[in-house]
Amino acid sequence: MNNGQKPSAGMPPLRPTVGPGAPQGGGPLGNRMNKQKPKNATKTLKRLLGYIGKSKLLVITLIAIMVIVTVTDLAGPAMQGAAIDTIKITDGALSVDMHALMIYLTIMAGLFVISASMSLFQGFIATKLSQNTVYMLRRDLFKKISRLPIKFTDTHKHGDIMSRMTNDVENVSNAVSQSIASLISSVLTLVGAFAMMLYYGWVMALIACVTVPLTILVSTTLAKFMKKYFVRRQKLLGSLNGQVEEMVTSYKTVVAYGKEKKAIDEFSNTSKKLKKCSISARVWGSVMGPCMNFLGNLQYVLIAAFGGFFVLNPVSFMRSLTIGNIQSMLQYCKKFTRPINEIANQYANILTALAGAERIFEIMDSADEVDEGTAEVSISEMRGNIEFEGLDFSYIEGENVLKNFNLSVKSGQKIAIVGATGSGKTTIVNLLTRFYELNGGKITVDGTDITEIPKETLRHSIAIVLQDTVLFSDTIRANIKYGREGATDEEMKRAASLAKADVFIERLPDGYDTVLAESGSNLSQGQRQLLSIARAVLADPKILILDEATSSVDTRTEMHIQQAMVALMKNRTSLIIAHRLSTIRDADVIVVIKDGQVAESGNHDELLSLDGEYAKLYSSQFAGVAT
Repeated sequence: MNNGQKPSAGMPPLRPTVGPGAPQGGGPLGNRMNKQKPKNATKTLKRLLGYIGKSKLLVITLIAIMVIVTVTDLAGPAMQGAAIDTIKITDGALSVDMHALMIYLTIMAGLFVISASMSLFQGFIATKLSQNTVYMLRRDLFKKISRLPIKFTDTHKHGDIMSRMTNDVENVSNAVSQSIASLISSVLTLVGAFAMMLYYGWVMALIACVTVPLTILVSTTLAKFMKKYFVRRQKLLGSLNGQVEEMVTSYKTVVAYGKEKKAIDEFSNTSKKLKKCSISARVWGSVMGPCMNFLGNLQYVLIAAFGGFFVLNPVSFMRSLTIGNIQSMLQYCKKFTRPINEIANQYANILTALAGAERIFEIMDSADEVDEGTAEVSISEMRGNIEFEGLDFSYIEGENVLKNFNLSVKSGQKIAIVGATGSGKTTIVNLLTRFYELNGGKITVDGTDITEIPKETLRHSIAIVLQDTVLFSDTIRANIKYGREGATDEEMKRAASLAKADVFIERLPDGYDTVLAESGSNLSQGQRQLLSIARAVLADPKILILDEATSSVDTRTEMHIQQAMVALMKNRTSLIIAHRLSTIRDADVIVVIKDGQVAESGNHDELLSLDGEYAKLYSSQFAGVAT
């Protein structure tokens, strides 16, 4: 395809799936689809871990580093306890084993250096792992968006889709770089600290575990409240981005109709909901940390109290404890509870990341555009005979746009399609290009059902010129060659000349190398239209579709374009959708559509003599007669 599509009243608009200049999203099904419940968090986590696991070497390296960091971290308290026990009081006299003390202090210093250096390296590896993961997520998400059917972009706000590509992916990145390493380290520390506590005494280890059930109960209870707020916050953020995108792209219309206050009020309303939801999410997220700290301190008190008691009152069923042992136990107790606290403190980030990942995977799980075409069709051998046989179609079930529509188009014919707004004119183009699938009937090109023709082949044989042009933020040269990237500069300039676009292009300071602003906003509407026509000329299509191609240009420019169109349509099958009946008087056949069916067909003079629907339309434009 060589252009975007113009929205038409009463139907979802034709548009490119991605790219600058794509019209607004939304549609009758959009709100309903956005209210779907998020997927299972466990399933989402498994899929996310699958992406992380693709960087196996980084994961293995990260785990190895964290094992070293954890071992050095856990060895520290044991060395401190041993160092304390080198200080003894015998018969009231203080003695210190300086040789042993210096050995323990030297080992501790070495452990601290190793731990610090490995922690620095760990941060680098974790960051690289997170960026690799989000790179693959972004790549797969963008590829998926490019394969989505047009219906998907018609029923989802573009701002929300972009939010999933940016905000949601960034949240996943933050979680991977910060939370994954913390989770692995926490598990290793948890197991190691408990093993060391068992080494010093199983009774003390059991005492340390007294608060664990309470910790699990508090964390799971708070998690239930937190999750719903974080999921809702991501949805509201997507909605807010959608409103911003609509405001920016439609700013002139908003200002022209004086709707600034309405736009501000709508944005403020959504923003207030987001603020309220974010506060609730953050409040519940911040409650987790203090609760875990309180339980950790309670555990610390229990160890200190019972440890002191057992030092003063040794019992036969457990090993003798020293002051150094109790010091080590207290530190291991802290290290045992710290992982739980870290998980609790990271829980908000993890929930945000999972909510974002769910939204990303929602798009990835959407059905691709169906292309079952397997027929070997050569574009160069296409003649352009088109048959529409008994078409039935509806965008919304039960509301038919086309009903038993039949039309025969011969190769090289110029067929004009006219009718009231919403009668189904643009829908015919939607179906011919397979932007939407038929509910009934069939369309054939040169006798081959278009469902059997590969979509790439079908669409490369068709060029569309629309009222609302789609240009990209690139050079004029690149925008024209978008119709056929392998074209030479001579062919490109010939196409621009045929489209009457060369005159204004050569006046620009950089000529064909002029870089266009977003959607070509630094050109006039007429100039943008001429570039769109030049692109279609360069594509050299077998079938040409003109959908109100000259309605945005002045009368003089229209005359030049009409001259170009005569040459462009020569030996090509052409479908011309028009409201200006003056532009289609020389069409081979004029087809009048009413209520989704062919009401009349014939040339200009024949239809006027019938004094039917075409005559009414013609009179309303040139005689001022109301229809």
